[in-house]
Amino acid sequence: MASYIERRKFLATLGDAAAWPRAARAQQPAMPVIGFLGFGALDTSVLYLAAFRKDLNEIGFVEGQNVAIEYRWAEGRYDRMPELAADLIRRRVVIIAIPGSPPTVVRAVQAATSAIPIVFGVGDDPVKVGLVASLSRPGGHATGINFFTAELVAKRLALLHELVPGASRIGVLVNPADPARVESVLGDAQTAAISSRQPVLLPASGQR
Repeated sequence: MASYIERRKFLATLGDAAAWPRAARAQQPAMPVIGFLGFGALDTSVLYLAAFRKDLNEIGFVEGQNVAIEYRWAEGRYDRMPELAADLIRRRVVIIAIPGSPPTVVRAVQAATSAIPIVFGVGDDPVKVGLVASLSRPGGHATGINFFTAELVAKRLALLHELVPGASRIGVLVNPADPARVESVLGDAQTAAISSRQPVLLPASGQR
């Protein structure tokens, strides 16, 4: 139920953003084009895409009838984001949807265009990681929703402590390619560990 609510919130935000001033969408094709930028890969996102199209239909957008969708997949590579964002911009999309991606992905698209509306879905606080100015007044050309996954860090630590009460150290797996998110995640984890008197947390990454 939670994932369904999150999808509906994201799609509702996408629909609201589509109604933003049309000055940024002048000289667009007769059928508007949505740019969909996925951080993962197509073969692992089939079910999510089915839900995305279904919810788009429910708010009046039917792919191939009154809207087209251009899909781009980063396959987990941060370095591809500027290239993929630039490609979507060349396709003259009216809006770029970035659901369920790290903040670094959103920032890459923000750096690529200052005119095309962006709708994101992130697990981090969008203000804390610098995506928007504030929750009530995001400003700029980006808006979206927060899935509040970062706020679950304390709950996860408490659960781990219950499962393994004798653990002397707990590792936090992070992706070094996203420094801002690493800092945010480790900060939240350390705060939660100190406040709950949990063992010291050590960052772990794929780099040696």
